[in-house]
Amino acid sequence: MSISLLGRSLLTLLDYSPEEIRYLLKLSMKVKAESKKGKIFRRFEGKTLGMLFEKRSTRTRCAFETAFGEEGGHPVFLSTADIQLGSKESLEDTARVFGRMFSAIQFRGFKQETAEILAKYSNIPVYNGLTDLYHPTQALADILTLEENFGSVKGKNLVFTGDGRNNVARSLMVICSKLGTNFTIITPAELNPDEELCKKVFPIAEKSGAVIKITSDIGAVKNADALYTDVWTSMGEDDKKEERIKLLSSYQVNQNLMDKTGNKDVIFLHCLPAVKGEEVTADVIDGIQSRAWDQAENRKHTIKALMLATLCK
Repeated sequence: MSISLLGRSLLTLLDYSPEEIRYLLKLSMKVKAESKKGKIFRRFEGKTLGMLFEKRSTRTRCAFETAFGEEGGHPVFLSTADIQLGSKESLEDTARVFGRMFSAIQFRGFKQETAEILAKYSNIPVYNGLTDLYHPTQALADILTLEENFGSVKGKNLVFTGDGRNNVARSLMVICSKLGTNFTIITPAELNPDEELCKKVFPIAEKSGAVIKITSDIGAVKNADALYTDVWTSMGEDDKKEERIKLLSSYQVNQNLMDKTGNKDVIFLHCLPAVKGEEVTADVIDGIQSRAWDQAENRKHTIKALMLATLCK
């Protein structure tokens, strides 16, 4: 089956079929191999990328900017301090202007609706670099990292501990359900993912054969192939830090929890940045079981693959 993603946005992986996700992962492996061999191309020459940031970023900004620039394209960084976003100019009008000046837009911010409006009114590809609801480019990098370690992710057991409502956990629910990867979220009931997302994901998982579980039982790490965690306090929720520490302290990933999986080959994943000593101990994230740094690198390769697939024939 021939797959073309030319002109497509990536706002959430719910919009992509399993075959389209696999296509992006295969292309990611190809561009990573090219990078390791030192091959240089100019596939984005003459193209421009508007990079709109409401939230701070290290990996997302560096991945988009270097991936686009290395291919001969011109990335333009824009923060809300630089442009008239929603103040003197409506978001719709900003999108219309961007659509006349850029080849594509990357948006990293708060509301998923903002990314959707940018895509609707710009009529060019828009890439979700993170919203409060989804972080699809991170999920692609996560699965690439798993496949580098285990081969096919179908039937593998990925376990996430911590805030089950956050954008990373939600995006992992989506991609695992699409690809047949078993996914368990271990979180207090107060932080369960929302019912609306569950209603979308569980039928997809049933079709792919993935087992999706949501539980507060830390013993559910048993037989995990990978343990994943994220910061306990997401951007924009700093006032809830003490509350989250109290609520999630028993969900910390430490060596004892890694051992409780009963799997000597279990690996550790984290999307970064990490607060060492809170959601994960330093010995785990800096240890031999950690693949957090591979994930960080893979952000670049999966993002480059996404832009190649949607901007180039």
